[in-house]
Amino acid sequence: MKPSDVLLNLPLMNRIRNTFEALRTAGKKALIPYITPEFPQKHMTVPLLLALDEAGADLIEIGIPFSDPLADGETIQRSSEIALQNGATIGTILRDVREFRKGSDIPLLLMGYMNPILRFGAENFLATSHDAGVDGVIIPDLPPEEATEFRQWSDRHGVSNVFLIAPTTPVPRIQQIDSLSTDFSYCVSITGVTGAQTRLREDGSFEEFLRTVRANTKKPFVVGFGISKQEHVANVWRFADGAVVGSALLRVLDSCRSPGEAAASAKQFLLSLRPT
Repeated sequence: MKPSDVLLNLPLMNRIRNTFEALRTAGKKALIPYITPEFPQKHMTVPLLLALDEAGADLIEIGIPFSDPLADGETIQRSSEIALQNGATIGTILRDVREFRKGSDIPLLLMGYMNPILRFGAENFLATSHDAGVDGVIIPDLPPEEATEFRQWSDRHGVSNVFLIAPTTPVPRIQQIDSLSTDFSYCVSITGVTGAQTRLREDGSFEEFLRTVRANTKKPFVVGFGISKQEHVANVWRFADGAVVGSALLRVLDSCRSPGEAAASAKQFLLSLRPT
């Protein structure tokens, strides 16, 4: 039994926190896939989410496609372009989340940029997201110092805020981000944009960075950017509470031509990432 299986009887707004607590109690860590909705074909979002849930994902990130994704590398940029061409919007994403929620209670997070959110209406976005079944948001271009009002709206509507910690983040700011993130923080493994890597840094600086984060945080933290295989996940799990896999999964999905093929490929890939 995985943590999400026991969440149906728990308060809606506590899905993220309860998942991390259940994992900690079981001595386990989170595996978190990232998908771009409606990529590479239309009507793939819900089948993909269901397949990833069945494959044992502990949380799932859903990207909000944007024409100028500053923190994302070539793979996610391309997936966003295709998703936009296929009609993906905040509205269609929330529609698909509602549909997915009929069969799953796994925590869902939206990851996107402020421009589309502001066009939608920031507080309306948070209220509508919560009503659809979204648990949290990650916004790379919203610094904590500028997020006071957004965090107040998020608290009002029961949506978790997740802020980013980079390898260059000084200790006082790590502590600040830990205090401001609602349930967990997101560590960026590299200084740069997203993208699957063949290997994580081996000069000791990666481990030193994660040890520093662990020593200066009270809440869980996960690691993303560059994670592409089982050994990466295992290495991250030595220090962090979860590993996020995005670009590597999108590359697997790129050649899929039907929702069924995408679901099967995503499930197989996620199963291959979990350390034995």
